[in-house]
Amino acid sequence: MSTATIEQAAEFVAETGVGWSRRGVAHRAAIDIQPGAYVNLGMGMPLLVADYIPQEAEVFLHSENGILGLGPGADEAHRDPDLVDAGKGWATLRSGAATFDSSMSFSIVRGGRLSLAILGGMQVAINHNLANWTAPGRTPGVGGAMDLVAGCKATWVLQAHRGKDGSSKLMRECTLPLTGKGVVDRVFTDLGVFDPTGDAFRVVELAPGVSRDLVADATDAPLIWKDAE
Repeated sequence: MSTATIEQAAEFVAETGVGWSRRGVAHRAAIDIQPGAYVNLGMGMPLLVADYIPQEAEVFLHSENGILGLGPGADEAHRDPDLVDAGKGWATLRSGAATFDSSMSFSIVRGGRLSLAILGGMQVAINHNLANWTAPGRTPGVGGAMDLVAGCKATWVLQAHRGKDGSSKLMRECTLPLTGKGVVDRVFTDLGVFDPTGDAFRVVELAPGVSRDLVADATDAPLIWKDAE
């Protein structure tokens, strides 16, 4: 599933020319969403995924502040002060969308009605654990992530591969407080796409210009390569 054009391609590449930009990561995640899916988009990078779901696609985006049928972010000419997404960004609705209160929204989540949660992350471990709600020096922000990883049928994480200090965010074990245990199915980073297996991260795809050596140096966990399986 992709709406990329040749003119758009440049926005998907990191400024260094190696790996994906934030929008590139979001676009790559959108490609893997299956038709008929009901998908929650978390705050930050995941919200960009809405911009890359084709209008004709049978994909239903859920926003925990009370939207089912979320559309792309609104441009300046189409902003509605009464319509924002979970990250307080200007939002649009797709034809047939529904809006409701927070209690109904979380009933959908906790009732197991959603196919997939796409969340931001601070750390993901090979045992599928996720840490994404607090870190030293940051204000804790639980939000709805704990409900989402418990209630959704699958969880994908979009995050930088490394922290600002260069440390890996794909880990043998998470060192930050956990959001959920055994919940992550796939991770999309600026360097590629990775599936935790319990013992390692399986490399599904490398981003443009990214080498095996770069990923190995940037990852604090074992890696499994397709040609070694």
